[in-house]
Amino acid sequence: MQAREVSASGTVDLQVEAGIAQIVLNRPSKHNALTLSMYDDIARICGQVNRDDRIRAVVIRGAGEKAFCAGSDTGNFADFADFMAWTATDDYTHHLLSIQKPCIAAIKGWALGGGLEIALACDIRVASQTAVFGAPEVTLGWTGAGGAAQHLTRLVGYGQTMRILLTGDRVDAEEAKSLGIIECLVEAGREVDVALEYAERITGFDAFATQSIKSAVRHAMSHSVAEGLRIEKQLMTLCFTQREFERLFANAQNPAA
Repeated sequence: MQAREVSASGTVDLQVEAGIAQIVLNRPSKHNALTLSMYDDIARICGQVNRDDRIRAVVIRGAGEKAFCAGSDTGNFADFADFMAWTATDDYTHHLLSIQKPCIAAIKGWALGGGLEIALACDIRVASQTAVFGAPEVTLGWTGAGGAAQHLTRLVGYGQTMRILLTGDRVDAEEAKSLGIIECLVEAGREVDVALEYAERITGFDAFATQSIKSAVRHAMSHSVAEGLRIEKQLMTLCFTQREFERLFANAQNPAA
């Protein structure tokens, strides 16, 4: 069995075992609320995940028992001299969206604000019955900037997105499943196990194929059907080319076979 590797910054950890990377938001005493240093850690870890060819699937989860992520720690805002300083911060959801491997969110408890945005940046969302989703930014006098408006609109439609974002209302796990915010609803305490089961199944398939599927579906979010079909054909051709290259390389390594 592949050895388990751990890279820990203290508040965001990366654990790698058997082709699966777990990105752990590790600030449970603060419900895994995001700090400026965590933004940087997420960016660094996402790059590391993309560069490591051994990693074939990713699970993102929160440490502790109470929360996936309660959003950004508003105490950070005192560190900014002005709004221009805020615009220079690292966009953690951009880095999460840049991960080429399939990503699964394992959600329990609060997934609010930035926590909701992190979950929406993943490809599959597995949630415990304890999960609570929401975008409280409007109640604080601003709007989110990490993709909730973009991703929710594509997942649940215009009207439901407007209701959630304009009221700041919380959405429980049952409603989230019925709306399509999450794909899988499980018993409390099972969210990580089920997410890892999905990840293990994905790692059993050809990595180039699974990443090509992710690329094709992501393109479908922002391209026309005609353009999407063109991209799908290119990706399928690349899959065949990759398999042929691997066959030729194997034959070159073992000419007697």
